[in-house]
Amino acid sequence: MHFLDQAKIYIRSGAGGPGAVSFRREKYIEYGGPDGGNGGRGGDIIFRAIAGLNTLIDFRYTQHFKAKRGGHGMGKDRTGASAPDLVIDVPVGTQILDEDRETVLADLVEAGQTITLLEGGMGGRGNASYKTSTNRAPRQHQPGEPAQELWVWLRLKLLADAGLVGLPNAGKSTFINRVTNTKAKVGAYPFTTLTPQLGVVHHKGREFVLADIPGLIEGAAEGAGIGDRFLGHIERCRVLIHLIDIEGEDPVEAMQIVEGELEAYGEGLEDKPRLVALNKVDLADAEIAAAYADELREAGADDVFPISGATSEGIEALLDAVIAHLPARTVTERPQGEIEETDEAEGGSWSPL
Repeated sequence: MHFLDQAKIYIRSGAGGPGAVSFRREKYIEYGGPDGGNGGRGGDIIFRAIAGLNTLIDFRYTQHFKAKRGGHGMGKDRTGASAPDLVIDVPVGTQILDEDRETVLADLVEAGQTITLLEGGMGGRGNASYKTSTNRAPRQHQPGEPAQELWVWLRLKLLADAGLVGLPNAGKSTFINRVTNTKAKVGAYPFTTLTPQLGVVHHKGREFVLADIPGLIEGAAEGAGIGDRFLGHIERCRVLIHLIDIEGEDPVEAMQIVEGELEAYGEGLEDKPRLVALNKVDLADAEIAAAYADELREAGADDVFPISGATSEGIEALLDAVIAHLPARTVTERPQGEIEETDEAEGGSWSPL
């Protein structure tokens, strides 16, 4: 399954059916009068959030969604059939935006949540409804209300309780593989993670969802590297885990680079609680790890957790700190499991235009 978190689609509700112009033709009924029925109502366009989906890939192959129009009115005062509503299923966490990609029309954050984005047109009146004491044989009717149409953007923001951030090669994939059942790609080169990953952490009787996004580099807010487009997937997180590679040239600078990109992105990420984890301590002396931890605290980190994703050293204390930032009882009806890796050309946003 490929990962896609943005898609542009065309939606159109159903038009109302036209009313009928008809007159009674019974042999022994003189001046039978009008009996044209009303038209049926067109179908609505409804979006529904469902659990178990974590990608918008289906919208890569189907971009046009059109509800059916209402049925025609008929003689003998028969009303046309109303068209069924068109329900479009999307993953939980999907936002629906106007064509300008700025105006949020809907935000579906709970499984089963629905919203009627476009309403079907009302059916037109048949000529029987125009009959009056002075107009005994009306021939006018209504054609039915026209359909509503719209181009919209779908933008998926994965729902997770905690999010992993850091520079490339900070060990985020190794960490999420260690604490969850995710099988993220691991490699000794930058940007082994090209798309967000989700995993479920089970720790001391608690359960929470952890999200890993591709690494950030300096200038990501301006599009450097993969850019900051995947930061939207951690906007809903309650706490962020900032992984720093102890083998990097300057851990303090690494922390400041990521902090700067979070602040440049905005959307409240700079205000979220952050747990700084000094990773790969199994490759360094304890004295060096302690010295780096002190430097990170002096640079602004509230607390530093020396950990090793490879050996699990210090991970329990870090997970304890994560749980402390979550509600007393975390109930998660969210997409769980793995998001498979894709080639860079296939992952990310895509537009049919």
